[in-house]
Amino acid sequence: MIDRLTGRVAALEADGAVIEVSGVGFRVEMSRTSLRALPSEGGSATVFTHLHVREDSLQLFGFSTDEERRLFLQLISVSKIGPRLALAALSIRSPRDVRRAIAVGDVALFQSVPGIGKKTAERVILELREKMAELEGSLTLAGRATPEDAGNLAVARAALAELGIGVAEADALLRDTDPNAPVDEIVRRALKRR
Repeated sequence: MIDRLTGRVAALEADGAVIEVSGVGFRVEMSRTSLRALPSEGGSATVFTHLHVREDSLQLFGFSTDEERRLFLQLISVSKIGPRLALAALSIRSPRDVRRAIAVGDVALFQSVPGIGKKTAERVILELREKMAELEGSLTLAGRATPEDAGNLAVARAALAELGIGVAEADALLRDTDPNAPVDEIVRRALKRR
């Protein structure tokens, strides 16, 4: 298995990069998060990889950190989540934010990924929540709230999404919000900020 590549960034594309190692160019598909972490073409980079073997193809996926690769592997372990959907999920948020969304049951964040509906989003959270808790212990939101408290923010984000506000805008509106406040108050304050 190819664990990582260290070499020159030969090409950057919308959905991946070509990393040249000793004269051989490896095409790796990457999330937008990982692509932003790469240097410009000609720069040197180390990319953590996962070789996905299918009956009819071999696909090499690349990640800027081992943390992102581990999260990718957990996501593809969920039924109905393939490598492309996992990359799409990792493209909308940082690995830390995706783990936090799983911990607090933030279905709206996963529903914002093209190709993931409500049932699949709920399945991701259901199947991975306990694994995340075991691996990482108690997660905090912005270093001050427990997952239970952060549930109010997740519910508020879902409410804002129901009102037609995108997840990214909802996150911006909820920034610096007290996670212990009642959900209706959180939503009301977010709407005033808009």
